[in-house]
Amino acid sequence: MAAISITASGVFASSTATKAMGTAGVAITQGQPLYLDTATTTLKLADADAVSPAYIVAGIALNAAAIGQPVDYVIADTNFTLGATVLAGDTLWLSPTAGGITKTIGDLTTGVNVVVLGVMTSTTTAIVNFIQGGVRA
Repeated sequence: MAAISITASGVFASSTATKAMGTAGVAITQGQPLYLDTATTTLKLADADAVSPAYIVAGIALNAAAIGQPVDYVIADTNFTLGATVLAGDTLWLSPTAGGITKTIGDLTTGVNVVVLGVMTSTTTAIVNFIQGGVRA
């Protein structure tokens, strides 16, 4: 797997980002993709090989949070600082590991939900805009 290793202290939204806030339903680290658990109305770690709604990305965490604590997250951003060094032009995908991001489409095997998180515009920044695809055949 080509999971991206994110340094939490390096994750930042730009001043023009669309952001929201919710309550953590699990321990969350900055930079992890999140989904809204509709049963508990809390944010949990998104996962490409889980069942709905766990693969429907609500945002990417902007702060760490323990269960029950507030968590800010980015919904869209044209200049998001990822907290990792990746090649400009790489596509960011929701990983089949809960809370993970990958840059390799090959990590999304048969039966995994394909979700684009964004595209790198430099080695450290990305356009973040979530695109829900279908299940990989």
